[in-house]
Amino acid sequence: MKDPVTISTGITYDRESIEKWLFSSKNNTCPVTKQVVSDPDLTPNHTLRRLLQAWCTLNASHGVERIPTPKPPVSKAQISKLLNDAARSPQSVTKCLRRLRSIASESEANKRSMESVGAVEFLASVLLKGDTEQQVEALSVLYNLQVSESALQSLLGKESELIESLVKIIQRGTYESRAYAVMMLRSMFEVADTMKMINLRPEFFCEVVQVLKDQITTQASKATLQLLIKVCPWGRNRIKAVEAGAVNVLIELLLDASPDRRTHEMAMMVLDMACSSAEGRAELLKHGAGLAVVSKKIMRISKVASERAVRILFSICKFSATSSVLQEMLQLGVVAKLCLVLQVDSGSKTKEKALEILKMHARTWKSSTCIPNNLISSYPS
Repeated sequence: MKDPVTISTGITYDRESIEKWLFSSKNNTCPVTKQVVSDPDLTPNHTLRRLLQAWCTLNASHGVERIPTPKPPVSKAQISKLLNDAARSPQSVTKCLRRLRSIASESEANKRSMESVGAVEFLASVLLKGDTEQQVEALSVLYNLQVSESALQSLLGKESELIESLVKIIQRGTYESRAYAVMMLRSMFEVADTMKMINLRPEFFCEVVQVLKDQITTQASKATLQLLIKVCPWGRNRIKAVEAGAVNVLIELLLDASPDRRTHEMAMMVLDMACSSAEGRAELLKHGAGLAVVSKKIMRISKVASERAVRILFSICKFSATSSVLQEMLQLGVVAKLCLVLQVDSGSKTKEKALEILKMHARTWKSSTCIPNNLISSYPS
């Protein structure tokens, strides 16, 4: 314990630990008493801190370093003055943004104070009206603030042009600003209502898919996939994503062995959504490695990836199964992979889908040498 603080339930914790519990992890109860923390303000426990410092001094000969006196959080009045000065003098906006970044980096308490006095709205206004340098700085501060759900909903409600502004930053910005913009969009759409997601323009998908294609950072790629997972189920969004080139980009991403397991799983989830449309299936079949890469992910990544891969193959076999597609699946070993799914622990739903696919095209595949004899009897004559 370095900076003891007491919360409204009367229990004392280390500042960094309780701030992480209450603000970063978004818990609203006291870890010890389980009571709801009605007042988020933290009161410094100076008596306990002095005792800790005295103990450290007494044990200095044993290598114990004295705990430094912590720097007090910046007051709400100081932050308000900073915002008001920037509002009155456009020339001081950049300086204000840098100071806000510094304040936010000091503690979680500072972040919450910034949000409560209107820093989120100020940063949003900079995104709408500021120059490129100011927008990058504002985006960085806004994302690292870890804005609360209510503040994000307020942004979506009040700033109707904010989404368009973020899309323009993705289109024209630096790699850093594009990464921050897509991560901010991900956070916003986690709390967005259905109408916001249904009315997204094609340009939104073009720019988001381009971020995924450019592979700016691992964090940005994951945020992009999470964003697509969130918005694709609504309205015509999956078709807009396909038209923006999402299927080809996802296949190329899946061909790359470097992304981690979770990235592969999310890519398969988005590809599954895309292939629920005729346009998505057509793009997958048009790509030379489409069927092969989907088949390869079965039993290679995780049960989640296997389930999504089999779902994609089911969509292809049910709605887009021309004779040439079925022959390609046989030649690529897709049929053999599906047979293997039936023999291993790959989840009941995945096995059911695999069996359905095999039965669906039994007439075409029945003579294949890859079909085990014990499965022949399950095929219709």
